[in-house]
Amino acid sequence: MTRGQAARQLTAAVLRPLFRRIGTWRGVLVLNHHRVGDPARSSLDRSMWSATADGFDEQVRFLARETEVIVPDELEAALERPRGRAVMLTFDDGYRDNHDVAYPILRAHGVRACFFIATGFVDSPHIAWWDEIAWMVRQSAKRTLEPGEWLDAPLALDDPDHAAWLLSDRYKQLPGDRTEAFLDFLAEATGSGRCGAEEAREEWMTWDMVRELHGGGMAIGGHTVSHPVLSRRSAEEQDAEVRGCGERLEAELGEPMRAFSYPVGARSSFDAHTRRALERHAVPLAFSFYGGYQRPGRLDRHDVPRSAVFAAWSRDDFVAATVLPQLFAMA
Repeated sequence: MTRGQAARQLTAAVLRPLFRRIGTWRGVLVLNHHRVGDPARSSLDRSMWSATADGFDEQVRFLARETEVIVPDELEAALERPRGRAVMLTFDDGYRDNHDVAYPILRAHGVRACFFIATGFVDSPHIAWWDEIAWMVRQSAKRTLEPGEWLDAPLALDDPDHAAWLLSDRYKQLPGDRTEAFLDFLAEATGSGRCGAEEAREEWMTWDMVRELHGGGMAIGGHTVSHPVLSRRSAEEQDAEVRGCGERLEAELGEPMRAFSYPVGARSSFDAHTRRALERHAVPLAFSFYGGYQRPGRLDRHDVPRSAVFAAWSRDDFVAATVLPQLFAMA
């Protein structure tokens, strides 16, 4: 046995009794993933991977053994119980590895999850804005981007992951009608040009794959059509994103959209117009993504909190976050 294996066994020996001693909690912990697999060779946004295949398998095995894994339709019933170990697994965007890697693992352990689909990526596969930003940075021969209209200070590109994160954050702050101009600027400033559609050909699920997940017991929700930061769009544009997403899901799956997750998911990424659009189109639940867990008696149907799962987490980090959601799933 290696030193690392011995340390993991010791940590697990401490955490498992702690989990059983603490027993249960009040509320529901909603965990969010984006991608599962190995990002090492990807030219896209590597921060989107939440776990390796082996890591995700360990997580799901633990949850199947120690918790009750629910889907959105079961949320309110779970919140009515005095105590429990209710956990929900969700995925955003509609990446193909959700079908090819995550889905077989979920089925092997008899666990259900909810997949929130941005329908435009399925209908017409193209590069997502965050992935295009990462691609342009990673392809660039430049060492620095100079300040100007779009950047307040020089931006070093020697750490592509960090630079892409900073540029994506800048994108999120822009009015919706300026985002394409920002991407055009980056294409020229990095010297990389715009990313071609061929880069995204195998990135997204097909409708056949989405239907397979649905037929296999997975819950399917909406994540807009084009994945904008909704609060940066007009009320009419927001309504169109919610309505269009719901219409496509119902056309493909034969049932209305009953759950929705906000792109980006920060408090600032949705507003009163977004809520009204959800109400207008009879969407009962919408999920945010800025940390926290859902406590009983505090349900805001259009702001159900979710917490991130990080690729850097070890198995024991994941167990600890699940054992003590009050501490680890902080908003």
